[in-house]
Amino acid sequence: MQRIVIKNGKFIFPESVRERIVVVCEEGIIKEIVEEDLFLPVENDYLIDAKGKYVAPGFIDIHTHGGGGHDFMDGTVDAYLGAAETHARYGTTALLPTTLTSTFDELVNTFAVFKEAAKRNTKGAKFLGLHLEGPYFAYNQRGAQDPKYLRNPEPEEYNKILSGSDDIVRWSLAPELPGALDFGKVLTSKNILTSIAHSDAIYEEVLDAFNAGFTHVTHLYSAMSSVTRRNAFRYAGVLEAAYLIDDMTVEIIADGVHLPKPLLQFVYKFKGPEKTALCTDSMRGAGIPDGESILGSLEKGQRVIIEDGVAKLPDRTAFAGSVATTDRLVRTMVEVAEVPLLEAVKMMTLTPARIMHIDQQKGSIQKGKDADLVVFDDKIHVSYTILEGNVIYGN
Repeated sequence: MQRIVIKNGKFIFPESVRERIVVVCEEGIIKEIVEEDLFLPVENDYLIDAKGKYVAPGFIDIHTHGGGGHDFMDGTVDAYLGAAETHARYGTTALLPTTLTSTFDELVNTFAVFKEAAKRNTKGAKFLGLHLEGPYFAYNQRGAQDPKYLRNPEPEEYNKILSGSDDIVRWSLAPELPGALDFGKVLTSKNILTSIAHSDAIYEEVLDAFNAGFTHVTHLYSAMSSVTRRNAFRYAGVLEAAYLIDDMTVEIIADGVHLPKPLLQFVYKFKGPEKTALCTDSMRGAGIPDGESILGSLEKGQRVIIEDGVAKLPDRTAFAGSVATTDRLVRTMVEVAEVPLLEAVKMMTLTPARIMHIDQQKGSIQKGKDADLVVFDDKIHVSYTILEGNVIYGN
């Protein structure tokens, strides 16, 4: 494998930006980080001159449904590869293919497709494993999820699903449903990230869920309860619980549409970059022009409209997933939310890596870690994407 050398960049580390250094990638890892005047070139080095641009760890998207006209629920290897290659062009080096509520057969079918796609994925962002979103959701918080597939978690079903794949690394569900806490304990015992999503839970139910292993909140503010009344009494909801439980991590769709500037700033101020990951939650419309599209599989998905930088249900009563790419998330946090670049990058790299427990291999520029890097300019426009020492996108 050819050695890759990156120089003349502004290298983004977790706590600082460093210049006049050289990063050497070899055999898939970051082999050396040396001062520029101490670097010794080797014949046949693949030299990348960053020309004063930023060099950051590769972006990690822990919640995406597709992109480039492809949805992971299409159930084809081409869809997986097409989406991965699309996101790589925008700086994503690792992602979690995410499902939607569906039939049991559709869900199981994607397991075999995922395995085959992972073997053949050489040009796109790396698949970290599968994220199952649903089908165990609260009806009132279903959002764009197809209500005819919603149901409660039953051991007979979820154990069958779990036995059908060893690639599931994350599962999002509503913890207040009958049987959900027991299910959460099962997931936790298997080291699967258990996340609260599409939920009408009150604070006390969220606290019980956290103690049962629900340590993360899926797309904060979207499809979740806030302050509500029951028998005239006020109760805090999932949203308030996410802030009150210090060790609860969250993710936000920082496309500037799902959350406006004040809410982006609120999350940053009160949850902080160490507990907040950015995610695209993108559907197939990411990276393609506006117009009509489909959320979910081509065969059984729902028709949606892409306009105003987001996907909407046809009646425009709800968003239907974002069309964001990871570069847009970082750009929005910097330009709209006025978050320092280092912190915005951390929320797209090291924080999601820590949430998924892969921070020993990914998420920061460090000797011995995977050589996952992205080069971008002041406007977060990507010039190069490097995955495990291979240039998968560059111009």
